[in-house]
Order: sequence, then structure tokens, then C-alpha cells
Amino acid sequence: MTAETKIETETAQTAGSCCSPSGSCHGGAAEVATGPVTTVYAVTGMTCGHCEGAVSDEISALQGVTSVKAEAATGRVTVTSEAPLDESDVRAAVDEAGYELTGQA
Repeated sequence: MTAETKIETETAQTAGSCCSPSGSCHGGAAEVATGPVTTVYAVTGMTCGHCEGAVSDEISALQGVTSVKAEAATGRVTVTSEAPLDESDVRAAVDEAGYELTGQA
């Protein structure tokens, strides 16, 4: 192998091609799923429409949230967002509304 051929081979291997040293396509970059994420949370203490509104308003203020449906009768809050939410942020929003997030339903 000449020095020139060796340089061309090394360049191809480090350029992120399927022939990369990692042996994977796209230089080892992971495929990322896109689209809305829907998560259902369990919230205690909601008893009426006012409660549902208070919880919905606080969660709706979180960055990336596109819709919220709170149901006092079941204690379930369905949240749709652009990306997964940090549960601690959702918990803080529910706490601010005066209720308790017990986890995902």
C-alpha cells in the first residue's frame, strides 16, 4: 500500500461513511424519533372542573406542552408535548396548582 492510498483509506474511514471504524452507518449517530409524545400522569386531590382547569393551566405553561386533558373523576392527566417532559417539572406544576402528582398512570 502506498502512502497516498493509505491516506485516502484513512480519510474514508474517518469521514463518517459506512466504512467508519465503528462499523456503523452515519458515523455511529443514533436515529432520533420525532413527533408528539403523550404521557398519562396520576394526580390526587382533583374533585371538580375547577381542579381540572388549575392543573391544566399549570402544566400547559411548561415549555413544549401542546395539550393537556385533566379528568377529576379518574385522577388522570393526559399531556401531549413536543418531546418527553422531565417528570420533576410536571410535578412542580401540579404542586403549584395545589395537587399531588403520584407518578405516571
